Amino acid sequence: MTFVFPAPETPAIPVAGASALFPVRRVYCVGRNYAAHAREMGHDPDREPPFFFMKPADALQPVPADAIAEHAYPQMTQNYHFEVELVCALSRGGRDVTTEEALGLVYGYAVGLDMTRRDLQDEAKSLRRPWALAKGADFSGPIGPIHPVSQVGHVAQGEIRLEVDGAPRQSGDLGDMIWSVAEQITYLSRYNELFPGDVIFTGTPDGVGAVSRGETMRATIAGLGAITLRVV
Repeated sequence: MTFVFPAPETPAIPVAGASALFPVRRVYCVGRNYAAHAREMGHDPDREPPFFFMKPADALQPVPADAIAEHAYPQMTQNYHFEVELVCALSRGGRDVTTEEALGLVYGYAVGLDMTRRDLQDEAKSLRRPWALAKGADFSGPIGPIHPVSQVGHVAQGEIRLEVDGAPRQSGDLGDMIWSVAEQITYLSRYNELFPGDVIFTGTPDGVGAVSRGETMRATIAGLGAITLRVV
């Protein structure tokens, strides 16, 4: 018997101020890249090299900058956490990219959220199992429009912030990253060849916590605006 399946649509993210869409190939995420967050998760940031995990590309949820998007609370969790992050999008790729070359690969930056089924992640950690089900829920990567480098430059300093129902929950500065965007690109390119369409979630400051149905999250990064989502 022969089966014919429809070709899947390529996930894509809107580009700020344009009708263009940025097609996504892979989604990489760096873990514990702000010292205070590493400590709140029980780790010593001074002793650990960067490590990465991945989300499915179709787990991204594009969020318009001027609207309140609905974000579905996923199944199989009672402890669903927000993590606000700067996201960089690559328009060029390469292997063994140097830190001097790395920022030349970046097309632009966006506001993102790495939503996490924390109870599943804690269980996976205790059993030394992968984090895939904790990090890869449907729509677990809300992301705003990509702001091209040609318009905003390379975003390396400035406030990164998340509020829930107007109350501040996370606040930090992009300059507090342990591993810079360029260093993350360099490190990743030693393990995998990078390609146009790859995006990198670059880590979250401390203050991560649970969100419930009916609450509204607002994530802001200086120079990139904000995205707003109501959990349903």
